[in-house]
Amino acid sequence: MTHYTISHDPEPIRLFKSDFLEFFTHISPVTVVVVWLPVIAYFLSRALSSQGDFHLGALLILGFLLGLFLWTLTEYLLHRFVFHYPPHGAMQERIVFLFHGIHHAQPQCKTRLVMPPVVSIPLALILYGLLVLVVGEILGLYGWVDILMAGLLTGYLIYDLTHYATHHFPMRKGVLKFLKRYHMQHHYRTPDQRFGVSSPLWDWVFRTMPGDEAQSEG
Repeated sequence: MTHYTISHDPEPIRLFKSDFLEFFTHISPVTVVVVWLPVIAYFLSRALSSQGDFHLGALLILGFLLGLFLWTLTEYLLHRFVFHYPPHGAMQERIVFLFHGIHHAQPQCKTRLVMPPVVSIPLALILYGLLVLVVGEILGLYGWVDILMAGLLTGYLIYDLTHYATHHFPMRKGVLKFLKRYHMQHHYRTPDQRFGVSSPLWDWVFRTMPGDEAQSEG
């Protein structure tokens, strides 16, 4: 990964000359909640209406939890292999900087801590398409698609809000303290490790957790 010089300037680094384009690079966490909570509710309602039998309630809960679990893996893979993609050439370096490098160059910029809808909406469509293809078409389990998507999007929302909180809230106790410390170490000590934000699970599985922490987890 390209290691960026960290800027503590309170003025956000400008990404585009166009004021119109620049506007879409600054996102409030409230926007994420307003956009995605209704979508999550929509998929939940579709899942409940299509699986109305009482005895299927446990399967719906299982599907939702599985969707949450799938998000943790998606989060890890995106952060490690897409956001930290090693660029080859000026054009790729520019794209990587726009996607994630700006966050490492100015990690405390409040308006660039959650995923802009212009990125998250196409990503959600891709993930939904993959669920339809794999779970629906290949496995023939169409009834699971909506509840998995609801869990997946809930996991994404938790991730985005957790990410915002790690940068701008004290988080002095328990799991929240651990997550804040873990993510700050990703920024300031090991940008090529600790890719998990809402969970360190996949760092442990794929050995991108520093050795001392991996041993302490065992």
